[in-house]
Amino acid sequence: MNMVSIVLQVILGLGFLVFGASKLGSKQMIDEFKRYGLPQWFRIVTGLLEIGGAVLIISGIWNDMLAAIAGILLVIIMAGAIVTHLRIKDPASKTGMPIILIVLSLIVLIMNWNALFG
Repeated sequence: MNMVSIVLQVILGLGFLVFGASKLGSKQMIDEFKRYGLPQWFRIVTGLLEIGGAVLIISGIWNDMLAAIAGILLVIIMAGAIVTHLRIKDPASKTGMPIILIVLSLIVLIMNWNALFG
């Protein structure tokens, strides 16, 4: 296991735990999803997927295949976040974090790609 991948997995895991949990109960996220024009059930599903991705990416420290699967999941979630921010014409300051997270998730995915197809 590559130390860079482990560090990124810990950072992403902790980040997505916090972001996912905030989607489950934060007044700010309730308001944000209204602003996005998305239903509240989608906020809950997104939060649960982010928490699931966090658990998978942390578990991926010991299992490269889980890291790769988590990378795919988190890339998809962040691609959706970026499209949403662009669709509602959010400023770059709101789109920056999803862009950083998709890049870090892609790095983890690439570093663990062989576990899927190796």
